[in-house]
Amino acid sequence: MDRLTEMEAFANVVDQGGFTDAAKKMGISKSAVSKHVSSLESRLGARLLNRTTRRVSPTEIGLAYYDRARRVLNDAGEADALVTSMQSAPSGLLRISVATDFGVNHLSPVLSDFLQNYPDITVNMVLNNRYVELISEGFDMAVRIGELEDSSLRARKLAETSKRMIASPEYLEKYGRPQKIDDLNNHKLLHYSNQSSGSVWKITAPSGEKRQIRTGGWLSVNDGQSLLTAAISGLGIAYLPNYLYGEAMAEGLVEDVMPNLPMETQGVYAVYPPGKFTQPKVRAFIDFLVQAFAEKQAEDW
Repeated sequence: MDRLTEMEAFANVVDQGGFTDAAKKMGISKSAVSKHVSSLESRLGARLLNRTTRRVSPTEIGLAYYDRARRVLNDAGEADALVTSMQSAPSGLLRISVATDFGVNHLSPVLSDFLQNYPDITVNMVLNNRYVELISEGFDMAVRIGELEDSSLRARKLAETSKRMIASPEYLEKYGRPQKIDDLNNHKLLHYSNQSSGSVWKITAPSGEKRQIRTGGWLSVNDGQSLLTAAISGLGIAYLPNYLYGEAMAEGLVEDVMPNLPMETQGVYAVYPPGKFTQPKVRAFIDFLVQAFAEKQAEDW
C-alpha cells in the first residue's frame, strides 16, 4: 500500500477521533481506513491505536508517530500546492506583523519597491511589540528577531544583527564602566519588557561561559526605540540589537559598555504558519526581503 495513504488514514483517525469520521474526511469507506491503519501497524511492527467500543486513541508510540507523520503530510501537501501556486501571479491582501522599531526603521523603507514590483498585492503591516499569534489573529507572516519560540511555525533567516550593551558617555563618566560581568549588578540596567528571556540578559563571558544577569526595576519599556532614547539620555545601560543603536553609536551618542566581551548575534527571521509559503504573495515577499537584506552584516545596520 501507499505509505502516504497509510499515514493519512492514521492521522485522520487521530484527528477525527474515530474511523467513521476519518472515512468521511477522506471520502473512502470505514473498512478501507481500517485496512490502511492495520497495514501501517503491521509494517511498523507496533500498535499505534487503542481501540475500544467507545473510542479510539493513540498509544504512546502512536502519538510520537502521529507528530512526525503530520509533518510529513503537511510537507507533501505544501509541495503539491507550491507547484500550483508558482503558476499563479502574487496577489491579494498580505498581513504582516513586525516589531515597531524594526518595522519603522527597516521594513517601511523597502516596502515601496516591493509594492511597485507586485501591484496586485495589498500590504497591511501591523506594528506591535507584543507576541502575536499569527494563525488565530489572521496574519500571513511576521518578521521576528532573536530566539524563535513557536516550533509550529516555519522560518526563513533573512539576516543577522549584533547585540551589545550600550550607554551614553555621560552615564559611563558618572557611574564608571563595568570591568567584568558581575559589575553590572551595581549599575542601572534598562529592561526591554517584551524580550523572550524575561528580565534576564544572556551574556557570553570572554572565556566563552554563558552568563545571565537579572535586570532591575530602574526602567522597564516595551519599545526598543524608547529604550535607546533612555540610554542616550544617560538613564542607564541598555542591551540592544545593532539595527537600533548603530546610528547612535556612529554619532557618538552611545558607546559599547564592555567591548572586551564576544559579540552576541541574533537572527532576523521571516516566520509563517505551515502552508502559507505556498501562497504566492507570502513567498514573493519573503524572497524580496532575502534580497533586500542580502548585504546586511551583523554590525552593519
